[in-house]
Amino acid sequence: MKHLKDKLEKELQSIKQSISEARKSSATVVLDQTSVGRLSRMDALQQQAMAKGLIERLQTQELKVISALKRFDANVYGLCCQCEDELPLSDLEKDPSLLFCAGCRAERSTS
Repeated sequence: MKHLKDKLEKELQSIKQSISEARKSSATVVLDQTSVGRLSRMDALQQQAMAKGLIERLQTQELKVISALKRFDANVYGLCCQCEDELPLSDLEKDPSLLFCAGCRAERSTS
């Protein structure tokens, strides 16, 4: 389990760095047509919107990783957050921030 915690900590650092880089891309776009052409401005606005979407996805992933690390500290890591059964190690290897077992995930997706 220690290697999974290390993996989560590395992933958290990577996510934080990616968020920082994406924030640079989402900077305010200058709307002055005399300094930037209309098409360039439209491209810049599109890039800004894409960067904002990326930031939102990264922040969601960051919260999942932080939550997993908190579960480590509370000694409940590796347990399903709904039924409290043990999560298979193979599933945790694929996604160390996993919250639910396969049965509970299926149940949640149908409801």
